[in-house]
Amino acid sequence: MLRRRRRVRPVAIDPATGEQISPLPFIGLVLVLSSLFLYGFSGLLAPVWAVVVLLLTWLAMFVLCFAWWKPHPRRVLALGIVSWAWWFVAITAGGILLDWTA
Repeated sequence: MLRRRRRVRPVAIDPATGEQISPLPFIGLVLVLSSLFLYGFSGLLAPVWAVVVLLLTWLAMFVLCFAWWKPHPRRVLALGIVSWAWWFVAITAGGILLDWTA
């Protein structure tokens, strides 16, 4: 009689510490890095001062990724999603409320 085999999910283990490596901060960092092009090309939609403010907020989110990497990996993933949403909200609100025209 054949027994059912339990499928084992491969887990990445840090060889130095023996701890499991979470993929969440990697995904969050990719999301933050991929949003950089939005912030960089915001000059097509927004004035220079707004682009500077957006780039500074992106830089703060980028630094925060590494501060939260080990202690809060889920926050890094959420921050990656927030980086995309914040750009959309800032550009939309600026266009509507401050009458930015290209």
